[in-house]
Amino acid sequence: MEFSGQYLTYDEYKAIGGTLDQTPFNLLEFEARKKIDERTQGRLKNVASVPQEVKICMFALINSISSYSSCVNSNNKNIASENIDGYSVSYVTGGTIQEVVSSKNVELNDIITTYLFGVIVNNEHILYIGVN
Repeated sequence: MEFSGQYLTYDEYKAIGGTLDQTPFNLLEFEARKKIDERTQGRLKNVASVPQEVKICMFALINSISSYSSCVNSNNKNIASENIDGYSVSYVTGGTIQEVVSSKNVELNDIITTYLFGVIVNNEHILYIGVN
């Protein structure tokens, strides 16, 4: 499968300290790119030169999504916490899952805002969404 239009290439990712293999990177890069496109209303699509702030933002998003994915895909999906000394196990409830997903979305939006606030592409702030 070919991934085109990447905001951060695999070589750039590895050069700044990325540790994922290429296939998981490509999938996470696609997901992170969609998050950025959603917040920027697609202003970065077909841009000749992707700004450095976007590349660093992509790196942070990929790491965040990757850490979230590894937690969700772990073998102990239903275990929220364990206490070894007195051996107690707490299990994840539906409310807990909603809280995790909600906090992850807030984290991803915070990353995008932090790295992309004030970035201008084609004479337009990429996070501009109109008059409040």
